[in-house]
Amino acid sequence: MKVLVACEYSGTVRDAFLKRGHDALSCDLLPTDVPGPHYQGDVFDIIGDGWDLMIAHPPCTYLASSGAVWFDEKRYGDKARLRKKNREEAVAFVKKLYDANIPRVAVENPIGNLSSMWRKPDQIIQPYHYGHPQMKSTCLWLKGLPKLVPTKIVEREYITIADGRRYPKWSYDTFMLPKSIRWKERSKTFQGIADAMADQWSPAPS
Repeated sequence: MKVLVACEYSGTVRDAFLKRGHDALSCDLLPTDVPGPHYQGDVFDIIGDGWDLMIAHPPCTYLASSGAVWFDEKRYGDKARLRKKNREEAVAFVKKLYDANIPRVAVENPIGNLSSMWRKPDQIIQPYHYGHPQMKSTCLWLKGLPKLVPTKIVEREYITIADGRRYPKWSYDTFMLPKSIRWKERSKTFQGIADAMADQWSPAPS
């Protein structure tokens, strides 16, 4: 099966499919973190190359709910208007990926603006359904694919800080990272989820 993993620089999902014998390629504007088949450039340069499956991880900068405050024009004026324009372009980018001439497509993103500006996701998954104790609500919009089935449900991991407040540990730990690397750590696909995609979406369902 020929698999395109769009907007991925980590190689996690790409390598999960490669290990199962598929012809998989990751694509991103950034170079790959791990050596392997990778196209550095615009995904639409290669989107018509006869893929059987595409898994897309479009950037969530303008799509995530966490940035909603920055769209307030009364407070942020032109910056907010520019951000709204960027959000509209981000939604259009996602729709274009989903509507590509590829029979099986999965688009992944956090809970955010896609649900209101496009459509509700087909499912929401968590890392702790796939062997990781972390919490990270991840939406999947699916075309021609079944919903992912949990593979290993584990206890969620929390951390209690000095003042007694309790947080999901992964969210707290990654929030404490420098901004320059925080986004990259938060955007990575968990290995258990990548393995579930490769196992459950290949061979391709009829």
